[in-house]
Amino acid sequence: MRDYLTQFAEPFGYLDFARFGPVSEPVRRVLVREADRLHRHGWSALDELDAQTAEAARTAGGLLGCAPHEVAFVSSTSHGLFAAAHAFAQSPDGADGTVLVVRTDFPGALYPWLRAEENRGLKVRQIDGPLTVDTVRAHLDDRVRAVAVCAVDAATGFRAPLAGLKELIGPDRVLVVDAVQALGAVELAADAADVLAAGGQKWLRAGWGAAVLMVRDRVAGRLGPGLGGWSGVQDPIEAPAHPCPPRPGAVAHTLTNPDGPAVAALGTALALVRDAGADRIEARIAEVLGGLLDAARAVGAETDGGPGRPGEPGSGIGRLRLPGVDPAAVHAALAAAGLATTLRSGWIRLSPHASTDALIAVPLAETLDRVRREVRAA
Repeated sequence: MRDYLTQFAEPFGYLDFARFGPVSEPVRRVLVREADRLHRHGWSALDELDAQTAEAARTAGGLLGCAPHEVAFVSSTSHGLFAAAHAFAQSPDGADGTVLVVRTDFPGALYPWLRAEENRGLKVRQIDGPLTVDTVRAHLDDRVRAVAVCAVDAATGFRAPLAGLKELIGPDRVLVVDAVQALGAVELAADAADVLAAGGQKWLRAGWGAAVLMVRDRVAGRLGPGLGGWSGVQDPIEAPAHPCPPRPGAVAHTLTNPDGPAVAALGTALALVRDAGADRIEARIAEVLGGLLDAARAVGAETDGGPGRPGEPGSGIGRLRLPGVDPAAVHAALAAAGLATTLRSGWIRLSPHASTDALIAVPLAETLDRVRREVRAA
């Protein structure tokens, strides 16, 4: 873990990894190296990027417990979810089938299904979260053919019980997982996911431009081509007629070739997580976040989320608010003190990483206490 922690250099007060994670030093080096390679070389650069993409697929497969061919790379989490939604809409399972989604999930996890409903004819049933096993059970009927869930809720930090959800819905229904707030931050029950998408710009700290799209073989035959473009079909250049048959594996759902340098950076970030151990990263994040929330409660803040919630596994996201104090004023005061957080729905979201200095709890508590005292004195 010590070697892992030395790879980062974000500002001291940075507590916003659920929004964006400043990239690691190995990722920085890869991006510089690949930019130089593209500057100085020709086809050999593309050959090397293809080799790095294959290696990234092997690394992702090791983390997700799947075969490399069950992994493809797309431009973003949203891209992957749109591919999943339209692939499902074109399948026999999706025709007039119902997909359960949480109406309060991050919009990026909701709109792919809404657009697929408009364009293809599947039915979207929006339900209230959090998406627990009991919540889904209450809405499960013969029309439900898929469940779409965020592994970790971006606003509250709620961590979905993926294994329990898959056990409930069974092998004849598809579980689609938005893992962007989980992969790289917590141990992920990825074996429960039939389809999974996760970009690299948050907890993986790989920057923008590439995302993992996992499509397991167990559901591949039940998905249509969806958004699959020329990169997802067999022999598109020399084909006598189109459309061509889809290629085997997750690549069938790609629009075009991925951003090679971004995939190389993502592969490097995935390897960092693999080598450090997702369990150890999660434990370190939980320690730091727990200390932040404890410090906030000590000066009168109300807190929610984070590690150790009764009956629930934690995540890397917690939140706080000061009773009787305008949340926007609290957010502004934290920013002025050099603490980067996110204001959402009246709460201050805290999302530290394993590399976050635990001493950030001191200025956090001091700022909250000062704001609370100023409001009382006014």
